Amino acid sequence: MRIAYVCADVGIPVFGQKGCSTHVQEIIRGLLKKDHQVHLFTPRLGNDRPDDLQAVKLHQLSPIPKVDQGLREKIALSMNSEINTALDYAEPFDMVYERYSLWSYAGMEYARIKGIPGILEVNAPLILEQQKHRSLVSSKEAETVAIKVFNAATTIIAVSDEVKNYVSQYVNNPDKIKVIPNGVNPDRFYPKKITSNAYFTIGFVGSLKPWHGLPILLEAFEKFHHHYPQSRLLIIGKGPESDRLKIEINQKNLNSVIQLTGAVPPSAIPFLLEQIDVAVAPYPPLDQFYFSPLKVYEYMAAGLPVVASDIGQISNIIQHENNGLLCPPGDNNALIKAFVSLMRSPQLRHQLGTSARQTILAHYTWDQVIEKILRLAKEGEKTYLNVA
Repeated sequence: MRIAYVCADVGIPVFGQKGCSTHVQEIIRGLLKKDHQVHLFTPRLGNDRPDDLQAVKLHQLSPIPKVDQGLREKIALSMNSEINTALDYAEPFDMVYERYSLWSYAGMEYARIKGIPGILEVNAPLILEQQKHRSLVSSKEAETVAIKVFNAATTIIAVSDEVKNYVSQYVNNPDKIKVIPNGVNPDRFYPKKITSNAYFTIGFVGSLKPWHGLPILLEAFEKFHHHYPQSRLLIIGKGPESDRLKIEINQKNLNSVIQLTGAVPPSAIPFLLEQIDVAVAPYPPLDQFYFSPLKVYEYMAAGLPVVASDIGQISNIIQHENNGLLCPPGDNNALIKAFVSLMRSPQLRHQLGTSARQTILAHYTWDQVIEKILRLAKEGEKTYLNVA
């Protein structure tokens, strides 16, 4: 198939280092592995594309200048005309796959008009997220775009049940919303070898966002380290919380036992995960936990014992004391208890890590995600054929 992949979100450097960048790359990589031809339409490339993505046909859209928010939104909305023209110029296509962004609807509208499957991937309730954590001037226009793009799509892929519930309020036919959680490429990771190191290292990977629960982790680690001074904390990543974290670490006098790596390329993550004994996803209590956290899949693929909050989709991925340990969100004492149990028992770490990787291999690889996407595309083709 000739597939158009549309990613109009200027916040996503498609060949960058963010989790969202990894997601885009892995979907495209999976489609290429199935011998499909992929055309990528995006305003932001980021870094140089990886060697195994050289076959992608690039169609770079106009970048959005750094002007005031209201004007940026108008420019982003006007990009739909450019996307439509670019798709027309590069056609024919057998399918359009689009990552939902606040202002883009052209990809799904194009697919609908051409009578080909239009699959829309929704990773978050972007309107709510933008209002709460960033800035949104034209909220009504954003809702108009959501209604238009969700209803134009043949199929909508939601990465979690919570995202599906959010999308359902905008669509006429909720049955076309399918939940496909994120995945991981297990070949990038080597199962963790349990050894007796001088230090017991707890690790976190992420973009250091406010909702990642880092204050909870820091407080739990401070108390844990007080009783077990041979412990260390490795925080992998960079983001909005970086500066605040550095200040708090300095105030707690923990600089010698907590390391912040800063931004690292995805290729470095497997090596860094080999340095830790326990991986953590300490999300706080959140009313709407809609995430499908890539970090959890990567921890598990690396064969690490995972300590995570018992919330949202994580509760479906991890079975407590089977392939990881779950803690009530925001419960420092539960985190500390889990750290103690795992530090004292290398056997438990090995058991949980082994089971975690087996879970990934059985249910959560990118190859399996791609298979599901392509099945939905086939069903979309049949729908149009029956209508015709």
